[in-house]
Amino acid sequence: MNICALTMVYRDHWALSRWYAHHAGQLGAENLFIVAHGPDPKISELCPGASVLTIPRDGFAHFDRSRAAMLNGFHAGLSESYDWVIRTDADELICFDPDRYASLPEAIATHADNPVLTALGFDLVETPGEAPLTAAPVLAERRNLSFSGHYSKAVAARRAMDFVLHGVRVAPRRLATFPFLMPPGLYLAHLKYANAAVLSEVNAVRMAVGNAEAPGVPGAGWKDADADATRFFDTFLAKPVLPWAEAEAQAYATLSVKPARLEKGNIVKTRALKLPWRTELPARFGAQG
Repeated sequence: MNICALTMVYRDHWALSRWYAHHAGQLGAENLFIVAHGPDPKISELCPGASVLTIPRDGFAHFDRSRAAMLNGFHAGLSESYDWVIRTDADELICFDPDRYASLPEAIATHADNPVLTALGFDLVETPGEAPLTAAPVLAERRNLSFSGHYSKAVAARRAMDFVLHGVRVAPRRLATFPFLMPPGLYLAHLKYANAAVLSEVNAVRMAVGNAEAPGVPGAGWKDADADATRFFDTFLAKPVLPWAEAEAQAYATLSVKPARLEKGNIVKTRALKLPWRTELPARFGAQG
């Protein structure tokens, strides 16, 4: 089975380095495709062997909509050459439970009869007192997390599909019946909060976009990204801690069923539910990221 991974990035070099290391190890660097939103020679240095395409960064009007349309086009092109296309942001890793699968390709192949796979998402979080990250796999050094309906996203498709609002756009006649599958043991690790040393740099970029004088820029989470991050950490630390087995089972039972089927846009996606607990990733995941 031929699988590639596609992402888009602007200056988020630490997260991109982890995205590259993880997915190159699973898929091969030659099967990674990175869209650079503006010239950035450092990307090729960080991601040897990956294909890098540079597009202009000349305005922020309708920022998310424009990026999604562009990536949907690239995704469609890659589907002509690949059986499956994995698609994430640069600060997202598609991981798997090694007790269930031997590799990411195996996790996808096990469920390859489905048109789209959705991963159970979690925010990986640096908590007070943790040591700075090294070059080791990030899931070995950051293990505190909270599951998230918002980040339980459509992440892979076996044909050209429009990825929209963390789900997929389908034909109107298929909205009620389009299959929704969240494979057990397939996860999306969101790294935004995993490295406090670089979070302020990432937030500065977000605030520049969110406060641009242009129509259709991202909302409050970007306009005041620093305050949004502070609220996230305060909420995370206040959550009760459950054992992994209990927390993961509850999150999966909640988010793997009853997807949202939105008539506006004909979108099928996970319900963006907030879960009131946190947990710790088992050590067996430590070779990933």
